[in-house]
Amino acid sequence: MRRTIFAMMFGLFSVVEAVLITAVPSSAAEDVVALRQADMKAMAAAAKRISDMFKDPANYKAAEFRSAADAIRDRSGVVLSGHFASEAASPQSKARPNIREERERFDRIANDLRDYAVALDAAAQNNPGPMPASMRMKPGEAMGGGPLGTHVRNEQELSAMPAEHAFHLMLQTCTTCHAKFRTE
Repeated sequence: MRRTIFAMMFGLFSVVEAVLITAVPSSAAEDVVALRQADMKAMAAAAKRISDMFKDPANYKAAEFRSAADAIRDRSGVVLSGHFASEAASPQSKARPNIREERERFDRIANDLRDYAVALDAAAQNNPGPMPASMRMKPGEAMGGGPLGTHVRNEQELSAMPAEHAFHLMLQTCTTCHAKFRTE
């Protein structure tokens, strides 16, 4: 009798374990998707705050500008790449499967996003008062970048450009990544 009860309990545990093992990857994939979608929404909200300050420089507050830049910096680079490291698929995901095949390009784009956010942070740190003209693009100034993902090659070049230019390049980086690696 004891052996029968033991065998039944062991069998029950085996079934429960099998169910849990098959459920966990799906749940984990959904958790990663939810986390990266939350990070993307936070970055979009931060970019909107920065955009609003460029649209109306009278609303510029260095601390808020810097906080928004830091929100993007903290969610880009290796953090963003890490959100897409798993091969686990989820129906909630809008990521294309080509991220795996083009990992190097994806990681470079994620790092470019971080670099632009770092440049925006530095601009805010260097301009604690009202937004100076040096942070703004000049009329007719070429923006560079574009949907093909041209990026600034070095930190010196990036720090020499107006913050508004770095901001536009950052937005183009987002557009490039979504065009290449996102469905819809």
